[in-house]
Amino acid sequence: MANTKRKNKDAQEETRFRIVDYLKNKRGTQKQAAEIFSVSERSVNKTWNKYKKEGKRSLLNKKRGVKGGKKITGQQAAELRRLIKDKMPDQLKLAFGLWTRAAVQQLIEQKYGVVLSVKQVGRYLKSWGYTPQKPIRKAFEQKPEQVKQWLEKEYPAIKKRATKEKGTIYFGDETGMRSDHQAGRSYAPKGKTPVVKSTGQRFSLNMISAISNKGHLQFMLIDKFNGDVFIDFLQRMIRYSKQKIFYVTDGHPAHKTKKLQAWLEESKHRIEVFFIPPYSPELNAQEYLNQDVKTNVIGKKRPINKAEMRANVESFMNERKSNKKQVQKYFHADHVRYAA
Repeated sequence: MANTKRKNKDAQEETRFRIVDYLKNKRGTQKQAAEIFSVSERSVNKTWNKYKKEGKRSLLNKKRGVKGGKKITGQQAAELRRLIKDKMPDQLKLAFGLWTRAAVQQLIEQKYGVVLSVKQVGRYLKSWGYTPQKPIRKAFEQKPEQVKQWLEKEYPAIKKRATKEKGTIYFGDETGMRSDHQAGRSYAPKGKTPVVKSTGQRFSLNMISAISNKGHLQFMLIDKFNGDVFIDFLQRMIRYSKQKIFYVTDGHPAHKTKKLQAWLEESKHRIEVFFIPPYSPELNAQEYLNQDVKTNVIGKKRPINKAEMRANVESFMNERKSNKKQVQKYFHADHVRYAA
């Protein structure tokens, strides 16, 4: 029986080579190749595409070991863990955007010539303590050394000053909200995609807000954002704060206007503005409040006009403002724990 299976495998391998040779030398179409070699067009297409993508090696029969047997060495496992942790598949010239079991499977075969099943790869990943997680997005332009500088030196210095001057550190940001934003899922009979009915009109609303790890929240709903609006928001903040404010935000041009710099110089005893590293929104705790609003207000409610949308957002923000513990939870996310 085993010998028969081997012969069948060898015959299939030979057919794959003959199909590629036939198509490579342009002797006919894929449909004609299917007829000549007595296989399906789908099989011909799969063989040809695999050859173009991975070369002749892809045509060979795979050598599979005993299920559950040891397939890679401890040194190889250590190297794989490091690669998966520090690199993404495309950086290693693999045709995957994320680390899936199939991507790791291909990496193992490519580097060590060892062919594992997807299930075996899954067992390895589990034993290494690797779990599937939703990735965060980072811009290519982000510079790790600047992030390190911020986490290890710049922010600790701000925190030290805030403590010494009995001030409050706020993380601030602006966000835009659209009426057609949708979030979450809805149960429905299998095969019957739920339809969300809403007005055909589109409208938007902008908001600037800031939070502290003490649970303070300040916000202002606006139609558009610019340097003057930013100054207005900061003026309102210091008006209602007895303590000096250390305001952390991103490097948006409206945060660096000459008019703003002049006003900050005059008000430096009441407020100072600091900037997180470029292209690093995950370091700003305010981002998690923005996501909360978009998910639980904009994405799940269906306002019929801008006034209703504004009322929904204002109600939600006031509710959050009165719940300091909830605001503090925004600082529990992994990337902003440094500021908790």
